[in-house]
Amino acid sequence: MKYIFLFLYLCITTLASEINTKEVETYEVDEVVDLESKKSMQKWLDNDFGLTPYKVNYLLPVGYTSHSYKSYVPTDQYRHVEAELQISLKLHAGSNLLGLGENYYFSYTHQAFWQIYAESSPFRETTYNPELFVIFNISGSDSIFNMESIKLALAHRSNGQGNIEDNGYDRISDNPNSRSRSVNYIYSTFSFRHNTLMTELTLWVPFPENKEKSDNPDLMDYTGYTSIKFNYFLRKHMFTLMGRGNFSTLKGAAKATYSYPLFENVCLYAKVFTGYGESLTDYNNKLTKYSIGFSFSR
Repeated sequence: MKYIFLFLYLCITTLASEINTKEVETYEVDEVVDLESKKSMQKWLDNDFGLTPYKVNYLLPVGYTSHSYKSYVPTDQYRHVEAELQISLKLHAGSNLLGLGENYYFSYTHQAFWQIYAESSPFRETTYNPELFVIFNISGSDSIFNMESIKLALAHRSNGQGNIEDNGYDRISDNPNSRSRSVNYIYSTFSFRHNTLMTELTLWVPFPENKEKSDNPDLMDYTGYTSIKFNYFLRKHMFTLMGRGNFSTLKGAAKATYSYPLFENVCLYAKVFTGYGESLTDYNNKLTKYSIGFSFSR
Protein backbone atom coordinates (compact mmCIF):
# COMPACT_ATOMS: atom_id res chain seq x y z
CA MET A 1 0.00 0.00 0.00
CA LYS A 2 2.77 2.45 0.85
CA TYR A 3 4.32 1.93 -2.59
CA ILE A 4 0.99 2.75 -4.24
CA PHE A 5 0.89 5.96 -2.20
CA LEU A 6 4.36 6.97 -3.33
CA PHE A 7 3.54 6.09 -6.94
CA LEU A 8 0.44 8.32 -6.87
CA TYR A 9 2.48 11.09 -5.33
CA LEU A 10 5.03 10.93 -8.17
CA CYS A 11 2.25 10.90 -10.76
CA ILE A 12 0.68 14.04 -9.28
CA THR A 13 3.92 15.99 -9.37
CA THR A 14 4.66 14.84 -12.93
CA LEU A 15 1.20 15.76 -14.21
CA ALA A 16 1.45 19.14 -12.49
CA SER A 17 4.54 20.02 -14.51
CA GLU A 18 2.72 19.08 -17.74
CA ILE A 19 -0.33 21.17 -16.83
CA ASN A 20 1.91 24.20 -16.58
CA THR A 21 2.83 23.92 -20.27
CA LYS A 22 -0.56 22.97 -21.71
CA GLU A 23 -3.73 24.94 -22.19
CA VAL A 24 -6.88 23.67 -20.50
CA GLU A 25 -8.94 21.70 -22.99
CA THR A 26 -12.38 23.14 -23.75
CA TYR A 27 -15.41 21.45 -25.25
CA GLU A 28 -17.97 22.71 -27.75
CA VAL A 29 -21.51 21.36 -27.84
CA ASP A 30 -23.06 23.77 -30.34
CA GLU A 31 -24.76 20.94 -32.21
CA VAL A 32 -26.99 20.18 -29.18
CA VAL A 33 -30.40 21.77 -29.85
CA ASP A 34 -32.12 21.48 -26.46
CA LEU A 35 -30.84 24.38 -24.32
CA GLU A 36 -31.27 22.67 -20.95
CA SER A 37 -29.49 19.54 -22.15
CA LYS A 38 -26.76 21.69 -23.69
CA LYS A 39 -26.24 23.60 -20.44
CA SER A 40 -26.12 20.43 -18.31
CA MET A 41 -23.77 18.68 -20.71
CA GLN A 42 -21.43 21.69 -20.94
CA LYS A 43 -21.14 21.94 -17.13
CA TRP A 44 -20.38 18.23 -16.91
CA LEU A 45 -17.76 18.34 -19.66
CA ASP A 46 -16.08 21.38 -18.09
CA ASN A 47 -16.24 19.87 -14.56
CA ASP A 48 -18.03 23.05 -13.48
CA PHE A 49 -19.81 22.07 -10.27
CA GLY A 50 -19.03 25.14 -8.18
CA LEU A 51 -16.60 23.41 -5.81
CA THR A 52 -13.55 25.51 -4.91
CA PRO A 53 -10.70 25.14 -2.38
CA TYR A 54 -11.50 26.13 1.19
CA LYS A 55 -8.65 25.42 3.60
CA VAL A 56 -5.23 24.29 2.39
CA ASN A 57 -5.28 21.10 0.32
CA TYR A 58 -2.02 19.25 0.90
CA LEU A 59 -0.13 15.98 0.77
CA LEU A 60 2.74 15.67 3.26
CA PRO A 61 4.63 12.37 2.79
CA VAL A 62 6.86 13.02 5.81
CA GLY A 63 5.84 14.27 9.25
CA TYR A 64 8.33 13.78 12.08
CA THR A 65 7.80 14.04 15.83
CA SER A 66 10.22 13.11 18.61
CA HIS A 67 8.21 10.19 20.06
CA SER A 68 5.85 7.50 18.78
CA TYR A 69 2.11 8.08 18.88
CA LYS A 70 -0.13 6.30 21.35
CA SER A 71 -1.83 3.23 19.88
CA TYR A 72 -5.30 2.21 21.06
CA VAL A 73 -5.15 -1.13 19.22
CA PRO A 74 -2.50 -3.65 20.36
CA THR A 75 -1.87 -4.81 16.80
CA ASP A 76 -1.06 -1.26 15.62
CA GLN A 77 2.47 -0.19 16.49
CA TYR A 78 2.54 3.49 15.59
CA ARG A 79 5.81 5.17 14.67
CA HIS A 80 7.05 8.74 15.11
CA VAL A 81 7.10 9.35 11.32
CA GLU A 82 3.89 9.43 9.30
CA ALA A 83 2.19 10.99 6.27
CA GLU A 84 -0.61 13.54 6.42
CA LEU A 85 -3.14 14.73 3.87
CA GLN A 86 -6.02 17.19 3.79
CA ILE A 87 -8.82 17.77 1.28
CA SER A 88 -10.95 20.87 1.82
CA LEU A 89 -13.67 22.20 -0.51
CA LYS A 90 -16.50 24.74 -0.34
CA LEU A 91 -19.68 25.31 -2.32
CA HIS A 92 -21.35 28.69 -2.76
CA ALA A 93 -24.97 28.32 -1.62
CA GLY A 94 -26.47 31.80 -2.06
CA SER A 95 -26.01 35.53 -1.74
CA ASN A 96 -27.59 38.67 -0.31
CA LEU A 97 -30.52 37.06 1.50
CA LEU A 98 -30.35 39.82 4.12
CA GLY A 99 -29.60 42.58 1.66
CA LEU A 100 -26.09 43.07 3.08
CA GLY A 101 -24.13 41.60 0.21
CA GLU A 102 -23.31 38.49 2.25
CA ASN A 103 -22.39 35.09 0.78
CA TYR A 104 -23.41 31.68 2.09
CA TYR A 105 -21.32 28.50 1.81
CA PHE A 106 -21.23 24.81 2.62
CA SER A 107 -17.79 23.29 3.17
CA TYR A 108 -16.18 19.97 4.00
CA THR A 109 -12.65 19.29 5.22
CA HIS A 110 -11.18 15.79 5.42
CA GLN A 111 -7.89 15.35 7.28
CA ALA A 112 -6.00 12.07 7.64
CA PHE A 113 -2.91 11.03 9.58
CA TRP A 114 -1.44 7.97 7.87
CA GLN A 115 1.11 5.69 9.52
CA ILE A 116 2.47 4.76 6.12
CA TYR A 117 5.88 3.77 7.50
CA ALA A 118 4.40 1.31 10.03
CA GLU A 119 4.18 -2.38 9.14
CA SER A 120 0.47 -2.47 8.23
CA SER A 121 0.25 1.24 7.25
CA PRO A 122 -2.93 2.03 9.27
CA PHE A 123 -4.60 5.41 9.43
CA ARG A 124 -3.91 6.76 12.91
CA GLU A 125 -6.83 9.16 12.66
CA THR A 126 -9.25 10.57 10.10
CA THR A 127 -11.07 13.80 10.91
CA TYR A 128 -14.36 14.96 9.36
CA ASN A 129 -15.24 18.65 9.46
CA PRO A 130 -18.43 19.91 7.70
CA GLU A 131 -19.39 23.58 8.04
CA LEU A 132 -22.14 26.01 7.13
CA PHE A 133 -21.06 29.65 7.13
CA VAL A 134 -21.79 33.15 5.91
CA ILE A 135 -19.27 35.87 5.03
CA PHE A 136 -20.01 39.59 5.24
CA ASN A 137 -17.56 41.56 3.10
CA ILE A 138 -16.96 44.99 4.62
CA SER A 139 -13.65 45.98 3.05
CA GLY A 140 -13.17 49.64 2.26
CA SER A 141 -11.32 52.73 3.38
CA ASP A 142 -13.79 53.33 6.21
CA SER A 143 -13.63 49.83 7.73
CA ILE A 144 -12.28 49.47 11.26
CA PHE A 145 -8.57 48.57 11.34
CA ASN A 146 -8.77 47.76 7.61
CA MET A 147 -11.24 44.97 8.30
CA GLU A 148 -11.97 42.89 5.22
CA SER A 149 -14.76 40.55 6.33
CA ILE A 150 -16.68 38.91 9.16
CA LYS A 151 -17.42 35.20 9.01
CA LEU A 152 -20.08 33.41 11.09
CA ALA A 153 -20.10 29.61 11.05
CA LEU A 154 -21.76 26.49 12.41
CA ALA A 155 -19.44 23.46 12.39
CA HIS A 156 -19.00 19.84 13.44
CA ARG A 157 -15.69 18.05 13.86
CA SER A 158 -15.21 14.39 14.71
CA ASN A 159 -12.93 11.43 14.07
CA GLY A 160 -15.79 9.13 13.10
CA GLN A 161 -15.20 6.66 15.94
CA GLY A 162 -18.11 5.20 17.91
CA ASN A 163 -18.29 5.20 21.70
CA ILE A 164 -16.77 2.22 23.45
CA GLU A 165 -18.80 1.99 26.63
CA ASP A 166 -17.60 0.04 29.63
CA ASN A 167 -19.63 -0.47 32.79
CA GLY A 168 -16.47 -0.05 34.82
CA TYR A 169 -16.27 3.66 33.97
CA ASP A 170 -18.62 6.40 35.13
CA ARG A 171 -17.97 8.56 32.09
CA ILE A 172 -17.26 7.73 28.44
CA SER A 173 -14.21 9.98 28.46
CA ASP A 174 -12.66 7.98 31.33
CA ASN A 175 -12.43 4.82 29.22
CA PRO A 176 -8.81 4.63 27.94
CA ASN A 177 -9.89 2.31 25.11
CA SER A 178 -12.34 4.80 23.61
CA ARG A 179 -11.06 6.79 20.62
CA SER A 180 -14.34 8.61 19.97
CA ARG A 181 -13.90 12.39 19.73
CA SER A 182 -16.39 14.98 18.49
CA VAL A 183 -17.41 18.58 19.02
CA ASN A 184 -20.17 20.83 17.68
CA TYR A 185 -19.40 24.53 17.77
CA ILE A 186 -20.07 27.98 16.41
CA TYR A 187 -17.35 30.46 15.58
CA SER A 188 -16.70 33.86 14.07
CA THR A 189 -13.61 35.07 12.21
CA PHE A 190 -12.67 38.72 11.76
CA SER A 191 -10.25 39.30 8.86
CA PHE A 192 -8.01 42.34 8.49
CA ARG A 193 -5.61 43.33 5.72
CA HIS A 194 -2.58 45.61 5.88
CA ASN A 195 -0.80 45.60 2.53
CA THR A 196 0.33 41.95 2.03
CA LEU A 197 -0.41 40.89 5.62
CA MET A 198 -3.76 39.21 6.33
CA THR A 199 -4.74 38.76 9.98
CA GLU A 200 -7.55 36.47 11.13
CA LEU A 201 -8.96 36.60 14.66
CA THR A 202 -11.24 33.67 15.46
CA LEU A 203 -13.52 33.15 18.47
CA TRP A 204 -15.37 29.87 18.97
CA VAL A 205 -17.74 28.29 21.50
CA PRO A 206 -18.79 24.60 21.66
CA PHE A 207 -22.41 23.59 22.08
CA PRO A 208 -23.33 22.73 25.70
CA GLU A 209 -22.94 19.00 26.42
CA ASN A 210 -23.61 16.56 29.22
CA LYS A 211 -20.09 16.02 30.60
CA GLU A 212 -21.01 12.50 31.70
CA LYS A 213 -21.64 11.54 28.06
CA SER A 214 -19.10 13.75 26.31
CA ASP A 215 -16.19 12.17 24.43
CA ASN A 216 -13.86 15.00 25.38
CA PRO A 217 -15.30 17.21 28.18
CA ASP A 218 -11.99 19.02 28.75
CA LEU A 219 -11.21 19.72 25.07
CA MET A 220 -11.39 23.50 25.49
CA ASP A 221 -8.83 23.33 28.31
CA TYR A 222 -6.28 22.39 25.65
CA THR A 223 -7.50 24.37 22.64
CA GLY A 224 -8.92 27.50 24.24
CA TYR A 225 -11.62 29.71 22.73
CA THR A 226 -9.58 32.07 20.56
CA SER A 227 -6.91 31.97 17.88
CA ILE A 228 -5.03 34.46 15.77
CA LYS A 229 -3.44 33.75 12.41
CA PHE A 230 -1.12 35.84 10.25
CA ASN A 231 -0.81 35.25 6.49
CA TYR A 232 2.08 37.11 4.86
CA PHE A 233 2.93 37.26 1.17
CA LEU A 234 6.41 38.13 -0.07
CA ARG A 235 6.40 37.89 -3.86
CA LYS A 236 5.73 34.17 -4.54
CA HIS A 237 6.43 33.12 -0.96
CA MET A 238 3.64 32.70 1.59
CA PHE A 239 4.20 32.46 5.34
CA THR A 240 1.59 31.77 8.02
CA LEU A 241 1.75 31.79 11.80
CA MET A 242 -1.13 30.66 14.02
CA GLY A 243 -1.45 30.70 17.79
CA ARG A 244 -4.31 29.55 20.01
CA GLY A 245 -4.72 28.73 23.66
CA ASN A 246 -6.57 28.81 26.94
CA PHE A 247 -5.41 31.59 29.24
CA SER A 248 -6.69 29.86 32.40
CA THR A 249 -4.94 26.51 31.78
CA LEU A 250 -1.97 27.99 29.86
CA LYS A 251 -2.30 25.25 27.25
CA GLY A 252 -2.54 25.74 23.52
CA ALA A 253 -0.64 25.39 20.27
CA ALA A 254 1.27 27.24 17.57
CA LYS A 255 1.63 26.40 13.89
CA ALA A 256 3.85 27.90 11.19
CA THR A 257 3.72 27.09 7.48
CA TYR A 258 5.63 28.06 4.36
CA SER A 259 4.64 27.55 0.72
CA TYR A 260 6.23 28.33 -2.62
CA PRO A 261 4.79 27.52 -6.08
CA LEU A 262 6.75 24.87 -7.97
CA PHE A 263 4.31 24.37 -10.84
CA GLU A 264 0.87 25.72 -11.61
CA ASN A 265 -1.35 24.92 -8.60
CA VAL A 266 1.36 22.86 -6.90
CA CYS A 267 3.44 24.36 -4.09
CA LEU A 268 6.22 23.20 -1.86
CA TYR A 269 4.60 23.12 1.59
CA ALA A 270 6.29 22.88 4.99
CA LYS A 271 4.62 22.90 8.39
CA VAL A 272 5.75 23.04 12.03
CA PHE A 273 3.24 22.35 14.80
CA THR A 274 3.87 22.48 18.55
CA GLY A 275 1.44 22.12 21.42
CA TYR A 276 -1.87 20.37 22.02
CA GLY A 277 -4.67 19.38 19.65
CA GLU A 278 -2.82 18.36 16.51
CA SER A 279 -5.43 15.61 16.15
CA LEU A 280 -8.71 14.99 17.98
CA THR A 281 -7.80 11.59 19.39
CA ASP A 282 -4.62 12.92 21.02
CA TYR A 283 -5.89 16.43 21.77
CA ASN A 284 -4.43 16.26 25.31
CA ASN A 285 -0.98 15.03 24.25
CA LYS A 286 1.65 17.68 23.66
CA LEU A 287 4.00 17.26 20.70
CA THR A 288 6.20 19.08 18.22
CA LYS A 289 5.94 17.92 14.62
CA TYR A 290 7.81 18.85 11.43
CA SER A 291 6.14 18.05 8.09
CA ILE A 292 7.02 18.65 4.45
CA GLY A 293 5.35 17.92 1.15
CA PHE A 294 3.11 19.64 -1.38
CA SER A 295 0.00 21.79 -1.30
CA PHE A 296 -2.53 22.19 -4.12
CA SER A 297 -4.12 25.38 -2.82
CA ARG A 298 -2.95 28.07 -0.42
